[in-house]
Amino acid sequence: MKQKPRLSFWQIWNMSFGFLGIQFGFALQNANASRILQTFGADVHHLSWFWLVAPITGMIVQPIVGYFSDRTWNRFGRRRPYFLVGAFLTSMALILMPNAPHLATFIAPMFIGGGLLMIMDASINISMEPFRALVADKLPDEQHTLGFSMQTLLIGIGAVVGSWLPYILGNWFGVSMEATGRGLVPANVVVSFYFGAAVLLSTIIWTVTSTKEYPPDFYREEGESEKIQSKFKIPKTMWQLLLVQFFSWFALFSMWVFTTPAVAKHFFGTTDPYSTEYQNAGNWVGILFGVYNGVSAIIALLLPKVAARIGRKRTHALALTIGGLSYLSFYIIPTHQLLIIPMIGIGIAWGSILAMPYAMLANSIPPRQMGIFMGLFNMSITVPQIVNGIFGGLILQYVFNDDPQLTLIMAGVFMILGAVSTIFVKDILDSKRDMLK
Repeated sequence: MKQKPRLSFWQIWNMSFGFLGIQFGFALQNANASRILQTFGADVHHLSWFWLVAPITGMIVQPIVGYFSDRTWNRFGRRRPYFLVGAFLTSMALILMPNAPHLATFIAPMFIGGGLLMIMDASINISMEPFRALVADKLPDEQHTLGFSMQTLLIGIGAVVGSWLPYILGNWFGVSMEATGRGLVPANVVVSFYFGAAVLLSTIIWTVTSTKEYPPDFYREEGESEKIQSKFKIPKTMWQLLLVQFFSWFALFSMWVFTTPAVAKHFFGTTDPYSTEYQNAGNWVGILFGVYNGVSAIIALLLPKVAARIGRKRTHALALTIGGLSYLSFYIIPTHQLLIIPMIGIGIAWGSILAMPYAMLANSIPPRQMGIFMGLFNMSITVPQIVNGIFGGLILQYVFNDDPQLTLIMAGVFMILGAVSTIFVKDILDSKRDMLK
């Protein structure tokens, strides 16, 4: 394999810029899907079942896309064709989802909304997996941490605007925050989804037109045959990271699904998804989600420096511990405004989750098989979400006595377990750094 040249800051920025749009759309979904589905008639106990479509589609789509993107090469490149296809499909789903009631002739809006949620997630995954692989494709080993941290920075920027947009449109620009009828989505949410579709499409087009890819032969060792390359073995580092990822993503899924009903019940005094108070709670959750994503963007700039000093796995363990304690603090926070404080800690954890595991993994993967391994590694994200999706509503109903805030406390415990598991991961770059000391 040829030596990869170091890339400049702006080259790394351009190749990652499409992730801003992907996360813009993803943030709109995370912050608003639960209340949209409840507006359409979904029961709070069944929300996690609807959210199952996200990890299930990711588990199926990402390995397939990874496998084929490793073997793709045409005038658009290796990974970039998948960026474009995913961008167009996701934009369509973003436009259609809040309009599900207008599409309902024979099928209930709730099921149309759930179907569009599935399409949106599948489409996001078509674009997302190749972005992870592209960083590892283009950058030398010593720039992997910077590359994935750059993605985290752009993810944070996109997610902040996407999470805050409904609140901003309603409170600053006078876009109606009231539904015009029972079962309809407020205009501020609908317009936000339209805007998200435009941002997602334009940012991915920017990456496609500004970034060139190395051809597949660039990654083949001299004298190496395709037959040898077709064999692969999952590295030990990847197996060790699976446990870390399980605890981390189980916790995140709990937050995405149950924060809105938890905040509505404990801080706005309502469990009625059709009430104005519930919509206000949903708008505030968008602000909170924007805070943790904004913090992750700032943390992304610091992660390479911290990792260079104490190592990547210690950096990740520290970040997950801070995130876990922040979840636990939900139980003692007295007002909804002060929920911004734990969201800062969750943002630190989120920033590390988006960068450190991928940076540790990339150094242990054969370069020509980066797509398929990154796709398979996505199962470490999807499986814990599926487990949570199946059992989360049952735990809420039968263990937590319908108190969604307790699911956030459970998330804190799982995040701390993830921190403990990180200590046992073998990171190749950390090992080299320790040997040089």
